[in-house]
Amino acid sequence: MNILRKRPFGQNYAFVVAGVIFLSLLSAAGLRAAPGVLMLPLESAFGWERSTISIAAAIGIFLYGLTGPFAAALMQTLGVRRTLIYALILMSISTGLSAFMTTPWQFVATWGLLSGVGSGAVALVLGATIVNRWFVTNRGLVMGLLTASTATGTLVFLPGLAALAEWGGWQAVVITISLVTAALVPIAFLLIPERPADIGLVPYGSREGDPVPAATQGSALSNAIGALVEASKTRTFWYLFATFFICGFTTNGLVGTHMISFCADMGIPEVQAASMLAMMGLFDLFGTTASGWLTDRIDPRKLLFVYYALRGLSLMYLPFSDFSFYSLSFFVVFYGLDWIATVPPTVRLATESFGDRKGPIVFGWIAAGHQLGAACAAFFGGYMRTVQGNYFDAFMIAGATGIIAAVIALFIARPKAERAPVLVG
Repeated sequence: MNILRKRPFGQNYAFVVAGVIFLSLLSAAGLRAAPGVLMLPLESAFGWERSTISIAAAIGIFLYGLTGPFAAALMQTLGVRRTLIYALILMSISTGLSAFMTTPWQFVATWGLLSGVGSGAVALVLGATIVNRWFVTNRGLVMGLLTASTATGTLVFLPGLAALAEWGGWQAVVITISLVTAALVPIAFLLIPERPADIGLVPYGSREGDPVPAATQGSALSNAIGALVEASKTRTFWYLFATFFICGFTTNGLVGTHMISFCADMGIPEVQAASMLAMMGLFDLFGTTASGWLTDRIDPRKLLFVYYALRGLSLMYLPFSDFSFYSLSFFVVFYGLDWIATVPPTVRLATESFGDRKGPIVFGWIAAGHQLGAACAAFFGGYMRTVQGNYFDAFMIAGATGIIAAVIALFIARPKAERAPVLVG
C-alpha cells in the first residue's frame, strides 16, 4: 500500500514505531490489570467470592503468557502489523462483550480466555520482536522503555479505573477498556510498516549494505514448537524460565491482582490503594528504563541477582509494615523501581544464547513462564485469602521465591563471545 511507502524522520522512524508499540503494550497491560480493580465491584454486584474472580484473572494471565511464543512466530509469518491489529480487535470485542455478563463463566470466557489470547499477542514478545527488527544499537534502552510500558499500563491507570468503577460501576470500566483498545487499531494500521525495508530504511544504528535477516519460513506453530524443543535442551533456557516464573509470581500475579484487596483489608480505600499502585508504575518507568541502559553495559546476570534479591526482601517487609503513609511510600518507591526491571537483562540473555531470529520466540516461551507464575500467584493469593482470611503467608512465600531467583540468576551461562559488556551509543 502506498500509505506505507514513505515516512519522515529517516532512520529515526524506528522510534515512531516503538512509540505505537509502547501505546499498544500500555493498553494490553492495563487490560490485564483491570481484574484487580473489578474484584471488589464484582464481589459487591454479584456476590462472587474472590477465589472465583481470581480464577478468571489467573486464566487471562496464563494465556497472556502462553500466547506469546505463538504470537512471536506468527509475527514472523503473518506479520507484526496484522498480528497486532487482529489482537487489538479481539481485545476490544472480548472486553466489550463482558459488559453483558451475569455469571462467573461469562467473566472467565471474556476476561480469561478471549482477552487472554488477544492481550498475549500484545505483550513482551511484541516488544522483543520490534527491538530486534528495528534497532541495532540501543536495544537494551528501547526494550527497557517498552517493558516499562507494561508495568505503567498495569499500574498507572488503576486509580482512574477505580474511580470509574465507583462512579459508573464495573460496566463503565469494561466499556472504557474496550473503546481504548479499538481506538488503537487505526493507529497501528497507519503507522506501523512491517519492516524498515518496506519504507526504504534500515534498522536504527545499521548502515546501508549491512545484511538483513531473511524472513522466517514455515508455519507459526512449527516455528514456535521447534524453537522450544531446541531451547529446552539447554540449561540457560530453564534457568531463565525459572527466574521469570518467579518474576511473574512476585509482580502482576500477586501484587498486581491482590494489592488493592490487601490494602482494603487493612482499611485503605480502593482508590487510594490503586493510586499507590499507579505510583509504582511511575517509578517502574524510571527503574526499567534505567535497567535497559544498564543492560547495555553490565553483566545482565548480576543485574538479575540484585533485582530479585531486593524484590524478595521488599515483599517480606510489607506484611510487617503498619500500612501507614510512610511505610507504604517506602514500599512503593523501593518495589516500584524493581517491578519488572528484570525484563531487559532477560531479553539480552535470551538473544545472546539463541540469536536474533529465534531469540524473540524463545523469549516468548520464557515470558510464558512469567505469566504461568503470575497465574499461579493470582489464584494462590485469592485462595490463601479465602482460607486464612489474610494475605500474610502469600506475601512471605513470594518474598522467599525472590531470593531463590536471585541465586538461580548467577548460574546462567553466557556465550563466550558475549561476556564482555557491549557499550552502545
